[in-house]
Amino acid sequence: MSTAVSPLAPAAFPRLPALAGVRLATHACGIRYQGRTDLLLVEMDAGTTVAGVYTRSLTRSAPVDWCRAAQKQGGARVLIVNSGNANAFTGAAGIASVERTAAGAVRTFGCRPDEVFIASTGTIGIALPDDRITDALPAAAAKLSPDLWAEAARAIMTTDTFPKGATRTARIDGVTVTINGFAKGAGMIAPDMATMLSYVFTDAALPAPVLQSLLSKGCERSFNAITVDSDTSTSDTLMLFATGKAGNAPVTDPADRRLADFRAKLNDLLLDLAHQVVKDGEGATKFVEVTVTGAAGARAAKRIALAIANSPLVKTAVAGEDANWGRVVAAIGKSGEKADRDRLSIRIGGVMVARDGEVVPGYDETPVTAHMKGSHIVIEADVGVGRNRATVWTCDLTHAYIDINGSYRT
Repeated sequence: MSTAVSPLAPAAFPRLPALAGVRLATHACGIRYQGRTDLLLVEMDAGTTVAGVYTRSLTRSAPVDWCRAAQKQGGARVLIVNSGNANAFTGAAGIASVERTAAGAVRTFGCRPDEVFIASTGTIGIALPDDRITDALPAAAAKLSPDLWAEAARAIMTTDTFPKGATRTARIDGVTVTINGFAKGAGMIAPDMATMLSYVFTDAALPAPVLQSLLSKGCERSFNAITVDSDTSTSDTLMLFATGKAGNAPVTDPADRRLADFRAKLNDLLLDLAHQVVKDGEGATKFVEVTVTGAAGARAAKRIALAIANSPLVKTAVAGEDANWGRVVAAIGKSGEKADRDRLSIRIGGVMVARDGEVVPGYDETPVTAHMKGSHIVIEADVGVGRNRATVWTCDLTHAYIDINGSYRT
């Protein structure tokens, strides 16, 4: 885990209030890290509903498969997350490890196996010493508290340099509900249905199908619109739990107008957490916002934006504070989506640098260079073939990324 905190980190972890029906604990199991917590345990009251989106990686981890299957019954009582070992590409041993962990939770909490959700994050291809988890469950359970949100976020960190959390309040049918969430992630960030590990909890009373609809749609413009290094993790998991303790009348239609405020606040929280992940991108010094307009379709706009955001040449130019807009042109051209070369326009920091397929007459690079020296870089491109748009977020690519990943296992 990195020791220097990202220069883009927030000033402090936000205060997440206690949430009725949720208790958290952390524990040091020594799975890989020494002298720090590496196990998160969350207990939720009976009646809690659950939704999730997961990686579509064909080399997904055993915990992802377990959660997908368990989620079908719609309820949750226990969440167990370990850091330091991904339990991915571990074959039958990995499956057995998840089953033993679930069995340990059943013994400790008296719940059903399909009410237990499990995740692992860390090194791929190494057998997980799950006995260290199951042996620790009773001791961890004795420490459960409604106030350990920051500690929970820290326990699941790997190369993260700061814990990531957010909270919002919303109204459903006149009743105030709370939404708390935390996430981990800094590298291997190019989500495909979800991202890294992120857990969101609410005291709202909402059935699992409604939760699933809200989470799936909210994910697309938050976690699925960020990238650090174009690599999708084997463990990507985003989950939403609802305890129902707020006392609102349950809403059974995700399109119900009574959910408008909750939907907006949930989406805002998801975007906040996703941005924090980018701001902790391994070696990052700059937060980059890329907006593409004038695309033939919404999917095309997003693909073009991601082509720009994932371009090593664009990302290193940002790192070097070089206003080299030609690299944006090249990234658009390689995206595979329609773009009219002779109608293409590009802005950096709000300054038009290219228009109608060529540099702006009398272009003065001075204000663009000044913008590139900041910590929040804005790149806009209009590809001139339609009316669709998309925004994605990324970070710069510095030598520190190589340093972190070159020594990750050593």
